[in-house]
Amino acid sequence: MLKMPVSDRRMRILEWLKDPVAHFPPQRHGDLVEDGVTAAAVAEKLAVPRPVAVTDLRLLAAIGLLRTTRIRRSVHYRRDEVRIAEVARLFEKGW
Repeated sequence: MLKMPVSDRRMRILEWLKDPVAHFPPQRHGDLVEDGVTAAAVAEKLAVPRPVAVTDLRLLAAIGLLRTTRIRRSVHYRRDEVRIAEVARLFEKGW
């Protein structure tokens, strides 16, 4: 996990997903809090192409910081608060 660079863009995504209702418009399908946010919504907010957002979201999901839910043809991303807290505790202990 630590070999993956933490970019400002990925940190912004994690920050926005703390309160998705405040940072993203309602979606056609799924609840922003319960189901998460689509890559298209993240790409639009970041002002980057969708594949760039997908790469960041997949990386964050692969290291366990985000959970995914598939609704119809879209993957929705939300924070995994338990995993984020575990990682934070590791750094607090001086790992």
